[in-house]
Order: sequence, then C-alpha cells, then structure tokens
Amino acid sequence: MRVLSFILLFCLAPLSVAAPFTPEQEARIKALVRETMVSEPDILGQSLDAWQQKGSQDRIQSVLSSQKEALYHDDASPSMGAEKPLLTLVTFTDYNCPYCKRFDPELDRIVKNNPQVRLIIKLIPFRGESSITSAREALTVWRKDPQHFWALHQKLMAKKGYHDDASIRTAFQKSGAMAVEPDKQSEDTLRTNLKLAEALGVQGTPATLVGDTMLSGAVPREDLEALVKEQLAKARGG
Repeated sequence: MRVLSFILLFCLAPLSVAAPFTPEQEARIKALVRETMVSEPDILGQSLDAWQQKGSQDRIQSVLSSQKEALYHDDASPSMGAEKPLLTLVTFTDYNCPYCKRFDPELDRIVKNNPQVRLIIKLIPFRGESSITSAREALTVWRKDPQHFWALHQKLMAKKGYHDDASIRTAFQKSGAMAVEPDKQSEDTLRTNLKLAEALGVQGTPATLVGDTMLSGAVPREDLEALVKEQLAKARGG
C-alpha cells in the first residue's frame, strides 16, 4: 500500500506542487511507475480506490462531528429501537426505491434482534413527485399520529413500483393512519435530510450509516449483520 500511495501521489503531483526531485530522480521515478503499471496494471485503480475511501471516511467523520444533532436527535425523523442505544443506524431511503423496499425488512430485523440498536429513518425524495408526497405525508403522520406510522411505513414500502395518489391513499387506509395534509415541518425535514445526504456523499438509496461506516445499496443480510456486530463490539470497547 505504501508503493500504491507513492505512485498515486506522484501522479497527482502536477496538480498541486512540483516534486522536490532532481531531473535524474524524476526520470527514474517515471520509469518505475511505467514498469510497475505494466507488471501490475490494476495498481493505479487500487491506489485511487484507497485514496477515495479515505476521503469518504474523512467526510463521514466530519459530518458525524458537525451534524450530530440533525443526524441522531431530530424528533421529526422517525425512529425505533433502543432508547439509550449502543449503536444507531441512520438510513436514507425513498418510498419509490425498489432497493429500499427490499432492504427495509432487513433493518427491521436488525433492530428486533439487537436490543441495543436504534434505527432512524431519513426520507429523501430522489424519485419523482410521489416520492415527495409519500415522504411528506408519512413524516406528518410520524408527528401527529405516531402509533400508526410504522404500519403506514410498511405499507408504503410494500408497494411494487412507483406510488401515485391512489396507492398512497390505499396505504393510509390499510394501515389505519389518519388522513393528513402535509405541513411545512415535513418540507423542512426533507430539506434537512437532503442536506445531510449531500454532506455524507449519498448518491442513491438506500444508504445506511452504521456507526461510522456508510453502506451503499441493499447489501446482503450477512454483510449487514456482520457490520452491526463489529460496530457493537467497537461501541463496547471490544
């Protein structure tokens, strides 16, 4: 990895400051880079991946520090699980996202099987007008009729394909949630969620923050369980 890092830094050097090498040293280094890339053609891609991963982790740590209240203590964001958790999962999700619909039951299972875990839902409308409508109505229910929120959430996630006004109304009827008119608070919450998603580098849904690690997409159950186990052990000081 030290060789990978050196090659990447050398390749990027012209974009920042000139390397403090003599012409002979530069020629030798360039020859070394060429020889290495011929013998190991994947090396630059591996180095770039490592560099990008470090940048992503630095970004996450910065947001965890600067946006802690918005991430973990926003009463307008639906949550379930432990009241005093050792580990909190924050998932960015969309009621029109097919991968979110597949992944959502896995999150529910994690919370039920791990009493020291809390789950926070950050709805973000990435997929059209009905993403906005369903998210705003669900967020309004969370604040005005919370006992019916999770039933409504499950019904909205169970719909195959994109929602329309009829499917949203059906979800309300089947869940027993009261009909609501989306208010300004729901709009403000979506704006906050989108800003958090942007700060964390979220580019699609689902995206789930597990401790200090971001999972992108609907990862396999065993991968999610392994990461939760690892982060719980870390939180316990193990």
